[in-house]
Amino acid sequence: MSTHETKQAQRTVKLGSTGPEVFPLGLGCMGMSGMYGATDDAESIRTIQTAIDRGVTLIDTGDFYGMGHNEMLVGRAIAGRREKVQLSVKFGALRGPDGSWGGMDTRPAAVKNFAAYSLKRLGVDVIDIYRPARLDPAVPIEETIGAIAGLVKAGYVRHIGLSEVGVETLRRAHRVHPIVDLQIEYSLASRAPEADIFPALSELGMSATLYGVLSRGLLTGSKPKGPGDFRAYLPRFTGENREKNEDVVHALQRFAQERRMTPGQLAIAWVLARQPKFVSLVGAKTVAQLEDALGALERPLSKEDVASLEKLVTLSGERYGAEQMRLLDSERR
Repeated sequence: MSTHETKQAQRTVKLGSTGPEVFPLGLGCMGMSGMYGATDDAESIRTIQTAIDRGVTLIDTGDFYGMGHNEMLVGRAIAGRREKVQLSVKFGALRGPDGSWGGMDTRPAAVKNFAAYSLKRLGVDVIDIYRPARLDPAVPIEETIGAIAGLVKAGYVRHIGLSEVGVETLRRAHRVHPIVDLQIEYSLASRAPEADIFPALSELGMSATLYGVLSRGLLTGSKPKGPGDFRAYLPRFTGENREKNEDVVHALQRFAQERRMTPGQLAIAWVLARQPKFVSLVGAKTVAQLEDALGALERPLSKEDVASLEKLVTLSGERYGAEQMRLLDSERR
């Protein structure tokens, strides 16, 4: 291992008061299963394995990403490397054969069923962090967490996490079983969790795994690549919002260029500076994207740069469409 790799591997962040120590950047694998356009399984596997070799320990997936494809891909990539990674798995979202979405199911019987299939697809005996992808409005959170706690007791799950829930749900879940982290969107363009959710996490001894740190590539100038790319339906990528946001992106690119950074490194470095105790999930699909993201760790921002960036970046449009925003427990005030 090179000196560079050793230095990176020594950096860790603890997930909550009871969770594992992990590398400050995690690899989010959703984009490897077609959510952002065409993918290449061989390149995806190379990316996951390179991430592990470079010190990344947290690999994030979901059983509904590509209807099981993503878990099987991750399983292939970590074979022989299992002891080097922490697997974070989301469950509960229902899919149709045509790729459609059918809501959430987090009933206790469903929790056990989803876990059984995830263990098999991933090729592992235990899931490190298991979390419902969203709050199921038909099932009390206490029942869902109780079911996962049963899996912890039985040795199939090590830790429990949550995703996109609000403060009240965090408190209710915490009373049933320790929660190590909340997965939630956070970036220069999506800062709402700072108001209530982050203070609650601190109070309850929980951490966070932050996704969307590049605002789904918007902050790097990436654009939807056809109707199969779900960003084509998100407010920030469409209509007048898209035109306004392009001006912000160009300003961000200039800011990055002045500091000899890429826009992606700049966006990640801002999150690392603002939330050093949390983990940033990077949705790299290629080795080149991964290496670019890791470069942010070597380019910390000054307080002045952080403040300047915050004045520069204000995006138009919500992070999801109106219907999805209404369903997000984390957005309830």
